[in-house]
Amino acid sequence: MKTDAKPARTARSRKPGSWKKLGWVLFFLLPSAVPLLIFTLIPMVSSLWVSLHRWNLISPMEWVGLGNYANLLGDEMTRRVFLHTLIYVAGYLPLVYVGGLALALALNQKLKGRSFLRATYFLPVVTSWVVVALVWKWLLNPSNGLVNQVLGAIGLPEPGWWTDPQWALPAVILSSAWKDLGFVMVILLAGLQAIPSDLYEAAKVDGSSAWQRFWRVTLPLLSPSTFFVVVISLINGFQVFDQVYVMTGGGPAGSSQVVVGQIYDLTFRYGRAGEASALSWILFAVILVITVVQIRGQRRWVHYA
Repeated sequence: MKTDAKPARTARSRKPGSWKKLGWVLFFLLPSAVPLLIFTLIPMVSSLWVSLHRWNLISPMEWVGLGNYANLLGDEMTRRVFLHTLIYVAGYLPLVYVGGLALALALNQKLKGRSFLRATYFLPVVTSWVVVALVWKWLLNPSNGLVNQVLGAIGLPEPGWWTDPQWALPAVILSSAWKDLGFVMVILLAGLQAIPSDLYEAAKVDGSSAWQRFWRVTLPLLSPSTFFVVVISLINGFQVFDQVYVMTGGGPAGSSQVVVGQIYDLTFRYGRAGEASALSWILFAVILVITVVQIRGQRRWVHYA
């Protein structure tokens, strides 16, 4: 008599070496997984819990639910710091991309000392932000800074830079773009070197000018590198803090205060850790939405060879 009964699956139905391989994978992941868990995942979950409470870092936490989020969304200062952050990103991103692209195009040519120039332009990237900010704070000193001395020598106005509410944020943008030019240059230079030279030769045969080759060959085939640079630069731009803290401290009169700076002040100056945590999660949501929009929109303008 035939039966359709099938033998039950047991753990022994796995391949003999599968558990051993899984064990080795987990073993090699531990050095990076443990710090990720301790210093990233657990603090993230903790900050979400703190954002639902009123807490001054000393007294016991008091449950307020979504009250911190409601207070922040209705707060004029929250709108101001987000506006300043958007202005920073709008000024920083074009400067760092256009400048990095210009450097990449120049250093992609056959020049003497090309390797030395590449290393020189990349040096600020590996320099501490505190050092860079202090140097630029000296350069942009309204009274005896080198930049204003040069501007005065050629008869141009001498801005107040980080002491003037109108110039404080542009001063931070200028220093930030200068520091990150080398990073953008390296990424775009790698993209340029991946473009086949045959395409340029074919374009020349068709009678295309250098400008036409740039627009119709270089930029479209550089779009994957451009996409990466834009995504990373936007994420970094929304998290700007170090240079603002060192150069302006968010002033004068809050004219250069940004979101992360406000998170810092809410926590350590005003003892409002719950609102600071809520603001950090609002910033996370904004960055997440912008990044998702970019990833979905890349299908229209990013061309992978």
